Amino acid sequence: MNSAALLPDDAFNRKLAANVHPSGWRNPTPAGRYNLVVVGAGTAGLVTAAVAAGLGARVALVERHLMGGDCLNVGCVPSKGVLRAARVWASARDGAGFGLTFPGGVERDFGAAMARMRRLRAEISHVDSAERFAGLGVDVFIGDARFTGPDTVAVGDATLRFARAAVCTGARAAALPIPGLAEAGCLTNETVFSLTGLPPRLAVIGAGPIGCVLAQAFARFGSEVTVLEQAPRILPREDADAAAVVQARMAHDGVRFVLGAAIGAVEPVASAADGGKAGGKRIRYAADGESKDVTVDEILLGVGRAPNVEGLGLEAAGVAFDRGGVTVDANLRTTNPRIYAAGDICSPYKFTHAADAMAQIVIQNALFPHPFGLGKASTESLVIPWCTYTEPEIAHVGMYEADARARGIEVETFTQPLAEVDRAVLDGEDAGFARVHLRKGTDRILGATVVAADAGNLISEVTVAMKAGAGLGVIGAAIHPYPTQAEAWRKAANQLRKARFSARQRAILGRLFAWSR
Repeated sequence: MNSAALLPDDAFNRKLAANVHPSGWRNPTPAGRYNLVVVGAGTAGLVTAAVAAGLGARVALVERHLMGGDCLNVGCVPSKGVLRAARVWASARDGAGFGLTFPGGVERDFGAAMARMRRLRAEISHVDSAERFAGLGVDVFIGDARFTGPDTVAVGDATLRFARAAVCTGARAAALPIPGLAEAGCLTNETVFSLTGLPPRLAVIGAGPIGCVLAQAFARFGSEVTVLEQAPRILPREDADAAAVVQARMAHDGVRFVLGAAIGAVEPVASAADGGKAGGKRIRYAADGESKDVTVDEILLGVGRAPNVEGLGLEAAGVAFDRGGVTVDANLRTTNPRIYAAGDICSPYKFTHAADAMAQIVIQNALFPHPFGLGKASTESLVIPWCTYTEPEIAHVGMYEADARARGIEVETFTQPLAEVDRAVLDGEDAGFARVHLRKGTDRILGATVVAADAGNLISEVTVAMKAGAGLGVIGAAIHPYPTQAEAWRKAANQLRKARFSARQRAILGRLFAWSR
């Protein structure tokens, strides 16, 4: 995505562009040999550059498109702004259950909701701006970076020499080779936030996290949404019962699901006589052994991410890569020992917080010699949670039960329904659960899943425990304020305590109590 793609051309997007791709920016004169050259100014690149400069290193940062990367411009930030508006709309729609009615009806303005998102994104963008990073002491270059050797990067006519470099160019929306799709046109996360008008009919191809989150949001705004997914269920990475809770809520919001769908082609709709209004798009697919079709106004493609490795000259630098991205070891070093990588370009965990954590590893390994006593930092020590921001959210950390069993680890699983957590019941958000997987015979936490309205926050308690080596018993012993949904973890710990309280112990206590009466 480049600065020209910031649509619509309004004051908010002009402010955003002025921060993250300033039109009048003048690249500095290269300053000899840099301690670190960072290619890509998404989360991984920005954190790497800022921390390195703060430590006193001479740093250059190169970005060809928009500083802030996907997170600021087409990912985390705009999506959460849109989701907040969609949630308010859904709350108004369902308000009768809480005693809220609108006798005169509710007036909804999709354009205003999107303008709010653009305004907030522009306000936040100064943190990732070229001007701010220059003020931090970073030499900021706007332009295409291309490795020309094992220790050089070209940006336009300038050559940047480096002792170390970091490739942080991220990923983009993956494409699908569906006949007719390119000609008909489709939205991705890189273009959907440019909409100012609500598509009356929307097809979402892909029922992973991106597809499900945006499908639910647009259904709440009032689009007629159809989700087409090749797999037999949505969110196939998650536990089946967790995904089922989310699917039921999405269906309540009006989303229609076509699972096990094999898409054959996309074709334009010429007129009403052709089965729809002119400008529409017909998707032909097979499902349940039959050939079917659906006609929509827009198609949103949400089938994952593809790493940005093209045009970087990685071959000239001796950096190996494949369709999965840049090849790195556990220390994030590439096949060129001078060059490291971080973020979506090299990680299966394509999350902003994972990119941030990986940037810290690059800093330690690339800039600190061993006499400092820090040793080598490794991705193997990371405990990375993630969250799918549907409503309810699904958050997870560590292993799933199937992961543990595949590694030959015996597991005990404790699941606490939110229907037995008072705050969830009172909030009308009791359809989910909290689940913890333990190594059998211990209280060591192997992984956890929570399906709840605020799952992304709730998972942090377990993440901290896992990082600290604390067991479920520690969580159970901690006092949780009442009433909160976090009580689900304490209740899960109580399940563990009861399960480990043996029949023999009960018998001994029974005799003790009888004797002491």
